[in-house]
Order: sequence, then C-alpha cells, then structure tokens
Amino acid sequence: MNCFAFDIETVPDIEFGRHYWDLGDLSDADVATAMFFQQQQKSGSDFLPPHQQRIVAISVALRTSDSFRVWSLGDVDADEADLVRRFFAGIERYSPDLVSWNGAGFDLPVLHYRALKHNIQASRYWETGDADREFRYNNYLSRFHWRHVDLMDVLSGYQLRARASLDQAASLLGFPGKLGMSGDKVWDCYRSGGIQQIRNYCETDVINTWLIYLRFEHMRGNIDAIGLQRELELVRSTLTAMDLPHLNEFLAAWSAS
Repeated sequence: MNCFAFDIETVPDIEFGRHYWDLGDLSDADVATAMFFQQQQKSGSDFLPPHQQRIVAISVALRTSDSFRVWSLGDVDADEADLVRRFFAGIERYSPDLVSWNGAGFDLPVLHYRALKHNIQASRYWETGDADREFRYNNYLSRFHWRHVDLMDVLSGYQLRARASLDQAASLLGFPGKLGMSGDKVWDCYRSGGIQQIRNYCETDVINTWLIYLRFEHMRGNIDAIGLQRELELVRSTLTAMDLPHLNEFLAAWSAS
C-alpha cells in the first residue's frame, strides 16, 4: 500500500496580479488588496481562484507497506517550483493513492496551474490509460475513481450543501482539528516571515486528513477494527518519535479529545 495524503498552503500570486491589472509600483500588500477587491466584486467573496494562488507549502503523509511519515516538501526556503516538482516526483516514484480534503476543488487545480507555469512534467499523474491500461478505469483525474479520494467530496455525496470543513469533520471524530491557525491567516503570517509556522500548520492539516481517511477506510470495510487501532497507534508513535513542538501540541489535543 502506497497512500499519500497531502495539503497545500497558498498566498496571492502577486506577480500575476501586478501584471494582469497593471498595478506598477504598488507594494505587494496593496497588490494583494486589489486582487481581493476584484474577486469580492466579481463573486461576493475575496477568496482567490486557483490560478491566482501561489504555493508556499506542501505537506504530505506517506503510508507505505512498512512505514508512515509526515513532512513538508523541500527546505523552508525552497521556491515554489521545487515544491511542485517534488510533489509530482513523489507520484512518479510511488504511484500512490492520493487523499485530500477539497483537493479536487482547490489543491489539485492550483498544482495544475503552478506546474504549467514552471514547466514541470507529471506524466504519471496525467496518465489515463494510454501508456498504462490500469489507469484507464482508475486514475487521478476522474472524479469517481479511487486513485484520488477527496474526502470532502466523497463524504458529502458530492453535494455542495452537505460539505463540512476539515476542522469540523476532524472535531466530529475526536481528532484535534485546527490549533489556532487557519487558511485565512496564511497571507498575514507569510508577510510576517512565518513560513515555518505555515509549514507546521499544513502538516497538522494533513494529519487530520489522514486520520479521517483511516476512519473512512474502516467504514467502507477496507480495514477492520484491529487494523484501525493499529494504524492510529502508528500515527501516534510516529508523531511522538518526531518530538516536534507543533506535533506534540497535536498529540496533546488528540489525547484530550
């Protein structure tokens, strides 16, 4: 089993905004404000569409047949191209099942645009059966296939009104959920030089996603009750051994739930 849960964190693509709206010498903060305003006028929300986002962190939880790992891709000062290249290289290497929360609606479209921008090849990810017939009826791109499980989509029955946030779904199941950080704080945190804090937050999001996935796998009969407890304990023991402040905080919140 190779299973790859992932999450990304993004900020406004200032380069795009400055060029597209001809904003000249405005500061980065003012360009972002203009982008948010344009989107608010257009849609009623200032949440930017995927093609206007720039990736600053990608965190993953990788479960293979003999190990479980959680980490953020690249060094803390890695550029976006390196992060995106590493993400698709992992798919090329492992051909894993992907797991996300709202990955189909947000994370993957952002990754598509950024890979296109940086001229990054991702042939395994885009495979739909031409070179590997196994991908014809089960690939990363088709909504109802299992190589990518978007838990938000699947658990809501693909119904917009039934969607839950990651934070609330995790809390529903007794997992920690968000710990004082959220996606709407990432831009301000990034401007303040808090990239490590953003990476830490992204890692806890991906752990929440993985824990929900384990419960989902039990619900649909792919692991039994003993197997579920074994997988949960593997997560606990892995995080304990890593002994990092943000993971210790996560463990403490989990134990208190």
